[in-house]
Amino acid sequence: MSRIRTTLMLTGVLAAAITLAGCSSGSGSMSGMDHGSGSSTMMSSGSSESATFNDQDVMFAQMMTAHHQQAIEMSDTLLSKSGVDEKVTQLAEKIKAAQQPEIDTMTGWLESWGASTDGMMMDHGSDGMMSADDMTALEQADGAAAGKLFLERMIQHHQGAIEMAQTEVDSGENADAVALAKKIITDQTAEIAQMQIMLASA
Repeated sequence: MSRIRTTLMLTGVLAAAITLAGCSSGSGSMSGMDHGSGSSTMMSSGSSESATFNDQDVMFAQMMTAHHQQAIEMSDTLLSKSGVDEKVTQLAEKIKAAQQPEIDTMTGWLESWGASTDGMMMDHGSDGMMSADDMTALEQADGAAAGKLFLERMIQHHQGAIEMAQTEVDSGENADAVALAKKIITDQTAEIAQMQIMLASA
């Protein structure tokens, strides 16, 4: 009987301990919930530069992705032709090499932000985008004429990208996105100057 009584007492102590632990855990979990409710904010502000973002950052990534995709399409169209000045084809290759990794980077941001990666529907002719007629003209042009048309349209395309990038610099919140926008402004401003020289000597 003594052994049974001792066992029952121990069982009661263990039960009480478990109950107390449960209460402590419960209050802790509530505290954890409080932290959890702000965890996305905490993570977004502290754990990674790419975690803090606003609507402008999302729009920039979506629109610039679509913009870059057309630049690559323009470059591919030119590179499929023969008789184009070698300097122009080298520029087209450079644009492709620079912009595809940037597309991949922006797509990664959009995925981490829970935003659509399908790209934005951009009006042809806006933000330097080529219209359907412009693309058809480039497709139908040959040789030197194709090279000249590519340069003229790519200058406009770059100017639109620079304007979009400047908006991101002015209003974006994400440090990585703003840094990419600044890079785009620097790189494409230099390429515009290069293309203007090439056009002048064409």
